[in-house]
Amino acid sequence: MIFSAHGGDSMKQKLTSPGVARFTKALLGILFYAGIAVTVSLPWTMRWAARFYPSFAARLTLHTALFLLAGVCAVLILFELRRMLKTVVSGDCFVHQNVSSLCRMAYYAFAIAALMAVRLIVLFTPGMLAIVCVFLLAGLFSLVLAQVFDRAVSYKQDNDLTI
Repeated sequence: MIFSAHGGDSMKQKLTSPGVARFTKALLGILFYAGIAVTVSLPWTMRWAARFYPSFAARLTLHTALFLLAGVCAVLILFELRRMLKTVVSGDCFVHQNVSSLCRMAYYAFAIAALMAVRLIVLFTPGMLAIVCVFLLAGLFSLVLAQVFDRAVSYKQDNDLTI
């Protein structure tokens, strides 16, 4: 057990305190609205960035479309995380809604990985390769968590019926 070692219970209490949830909620809110602003501004910021990167400017429309679609998927992931956090704060996180949210987040992550893989083919950069790998892993992790949450929902429903 991670939290059973010396002083571990104190650490667990700090990590599960309402303050952590409030901080996470605020952070997700900031990221969500900033993500919308960045995504909406992409047509202009991409044109500006193309002035400094000639290889990027050669396929500006393609790059802009790829990043716009990836931005929309990223904002949707943040939306689902905010939705899930509400159930955590309310104390009822093992619900089918969270299973669905995790599945949607997996699809959005896979979409981002696919979009960035196209960009990787057009213009290879090691950073873009890392982004593709990170979002593939995030998608897989979301699917595994969806399975865990689905099993927990079933156990919770069985337990509720027993009582």
